[in-house]
This record gives sequence, structure tokens and C-alpha cells, in this order.
Amino acid sequence: MATERTEDYLKMLDSIIKKKGYARVKDISEIMGLNPSSVTGMFKKLNREGYINYEKYGAVTLTPKGEEIARATEEKYEVLQEFLQILGVDAKTADEDACRIEHGLTHETLDVFTKFVEFINKKEELPLWLEHFRYFYNTGEYVECTPATQDSCPVHGIKKNSE
Repeated sequence: MATERTEDYLKMLDSIIKKKGYARVKDISEIMGLNPSSVTGMFKKLNREGYINYEKYGAVTLTPKGEEIARATEEKYEVLQEFLQILGVDAKTADEDACRIEHGLTHETLDVFTKFVEFINKKEELPLWLEHFRYFYNTGEYVECTPATQDSCPVHGIKKNSE
């Protein structure tokens, strides 16, 4: 199983390789703010473990094994980031938190998050309960809202009245 650090390197390498076709020590060193010798050491380890193709002073590419981990890590990140933003977390915080959470997530939990995001994205409008959650989060006030009382709902009635 790949470590958190390995996943981060592979995800970053995949991103660079998609843009340039290859990556170099310098690319990772600049992005991560690391000493080139530290990156070289990690590249040697990733090469030994079969995640990358690396030769000293040469271009780096991912092996199929490395690509699989990079893409799976990116997928987890994207689902988590979108999930957090659906809940109302701002984009910057969602980005940072998704990056932290992606490494410890089980396949089962990822599947639930993925299905939730897909479910929410099926409609153009947010479900009423999610709008109520956001209102509750911002105000601390729980709203009882049914189709019969929707016109007086502080979340939905106000929207209707202001249109």
C-alpha cells in the first residue's frame, strides 16, 4: 500500500506529466518547496517500488502501477472537494481539507461520498434539506419546512418573495 507521501508525489507527477509529457526533479522541487536532493531520494524510492521510470538527470514518467495510484488519489480528492463544497465549505478550505482526507479514506466511504455527489448533481437545484442545512449552519436555527409551510419558510419563502 502506498504511503500518503507516495500518493502526493504520484498525483503531482501525474499532473505535470499530463501537461508536459514528463516531469523532472526540478518541477517537483519547485512546486513542493523541497531541496532537489530530497526529491531525487524520493524518486529513487518510487523507482525501486515500481511506481515511476527514473534515470538520474532524466525525465520521469509513471508506470502503469504509478498511474493507477495517482488517478485513484486524484479521484478521491475530487470527490471529497466537491462533497465539501456541496456542504458549503469554501473552495480554498475544501481544497486543503480534501488533500488531507484523501489519504485515509476507505473504499466504502469513498463509494458513499461518490454516490452522494452524483445524487446531488443529478438535479440543477439543491434539495430543500441541503438548503435547510446551510441555513442551520449559518444561523444555528433549525427550520421545519414542509410543502404546506414552504411559503413561510425563512429559506424558501424569502426566496419566493424576493423574486
